[in-house]
Amino acid sequence: MILTGTSCAAPPCLGRRRVITAGALMVTGIGARPSKIYANPGTEISRTEEAIRQVRLFSAERHRVFKALTEERQFDKIVQLSGVMKSDSMKGMRTPTNLSPLVGSAFALFGGHIVGRQIELVPEERIVQAWRALSWPLGLYSIAHFELSDQGGSTKLVFNHTGFPEGQAEHLASGWQQNYWDPLTKFLA
Repeated sequence: MILTGTSCAAPPCLGRRRVITAGALMVTGIGARPSKIYANPGTEISRTEEAIRQVRLFSAERHRVFKALTEERQFDKIVQLSGVMKSDSMKGMRTPTNLSPLVGSAFALFGGHIVGRQIELVPEERIVQAWRALSWPLGLYSIAHFELSDQGGSTKLVFNHTGFPEGQAEHLASGWQQNYWDPLTKFLA
């Protein structure tokens, strides 16, 4: 639809005042019912998506935190400190960590229980991973986003995790704490 002055090139015509008034009402939160000529986006957008946001402070410089989360030998020590490899389901697994600090590289963590791909790596600033547990439906990957910043002599890590299966938030949030943040704190001490 093209608006010129107060007339339209295609029916049904919405006058300029009506468009401006409707826009003003929407911006101020009063809201106006959309005209039937507008599409209903509600059928395409999930309003109930689960997400995890965790903020942690580590007594280490950013480069140490970044390397611990992206380099195989260092992350392997975090896995060992988590104690997860001693559990019955992980016993007998020989390679707890397969990890590369290269964008596009695949990874397998915790004996292959967690797999994914490094999507974005900005040294000492950001890690973005396509991340999934093997128990999830095939082809389903979530996004794990780690943002690092200086906080005095420490590193502030802001972590966001989205796109995981419904009902998994509590389990995943405690898993991040037990298997990442607690052992990472010990490793960096």
